[in-house]
Amino acid sequence: MSRRVFALGLLLALTGVADAAPAAPGFRLKTLDGRLIDSKELIGKKIVVLRFQASYCKPCGKESAALARVAERYRDRGVEILAVHVQDTATDTRTFIRAHHVAYPVALDPRLTLGNRFGFKGTPYTVVIDRRGEMVARLHGEGVVARLPRILDTLLAKEPVSEQ
Repeated sequence: MSRRVFALGLLLALTGVADAAPAAPGFRLKTLDGRLIDSKELIGKKIVVLRFQASYCKPCGKESAALARVAERYRDRGVEILAVHVQDTATDTRTFIRAHHVAYPVALDPRLTLGNRFGFKGTPYTVVIDRRGEMVARLHGEGVVARLPRILDTLLAKEPVSEQ
């Protein structure tokens, strides 16, 4: 009987480990407006959404207004949304920002240094990092922005904001 209890306990312990999301790599980015964003300052305090996109990406432009609405809706609820323009120039990115009235922070990753660390698969690519620093969602393609509220609401319901 004790072997069965031990085996069941071991199985349950391993199942819990298997459910853990992978840890997000640390990062430091400077936004085009000069703001420095360091993941070390966000972990434990905010949910982070990294949206890898580009000025030449048609779905990225099409979804930028929806992403701005999500950013505005969740800004005061402990969610940081950051667009990372990959394989893009500052000039083209600024043109994209003006054309699409972007209201969320934007940084550059011209050589995919950060994108590759997050498993970048092409634009648009969205990574959601919970307050524990785990990548709980890695979503590729168009239509992800429409699914973000459900993902964020679920995370916010699970993770009460810490008093700091």
